[in-house]
Amino acid sequence: MIADDVKLGQHVKIYQPTLVNLYGCEIGDGSSIGAFVEIRRGVKLGKNVKVQAFAFIPEGVTIEDGVFIGPHACFTNDLYPRATRPDGSLQTAADWKQVSTTVKTGASIGANATIVCGVTIGEHAMVAAGAVVTRDVPPYALVMGVPARVTGDTRTLDEDHGKQ
Repeated sequence: MIADDVKLGQHVKIYQPTLVNLYGCEIGDGSSIGAFVEIRRGVKLGKNVKVQAFAFIPEGVTIEDGVFIGPHACFTNDLYPRATRPDGSLQTAADWKQVSTTVKTGASIGANATIVCGVTIGEHAMVAAGAVVTRDVPPYALVMGVPARVTGDTRTLDEDHGKQ
């Protein structure tokens, strides 16, 4: 479902509009959204962003231009999620403290990566598949692992790839 309050830029491609859940978000010009993606209220995607199938992007996330979000990538927006209060009653929106996350221009998030809220992923950085990002990622860094650690520099990935 694409809610009426979604702001779509020009030439946005949503490959299967009946198989997404988009509401209250902004999607920039030339971006593409895969099937089974959920993008929540207040999220802003820049221009030419690619969001692959099954990605989850909650409130508090900003994604700048030219970012790649791999399949099943998951962002969080609460550092201490709980269903109930100490007395056992259900928590409400008033109990929730949203923590923001920013993905800078040209960054890539691999398949099944988890981005814990409160971080900035730097320009042209790359988060490997399955990584769990718990702290800021410097520009041009390649990070992988649980928790994610810097293991390389994206400016040399093409050179390194040929040597493997």
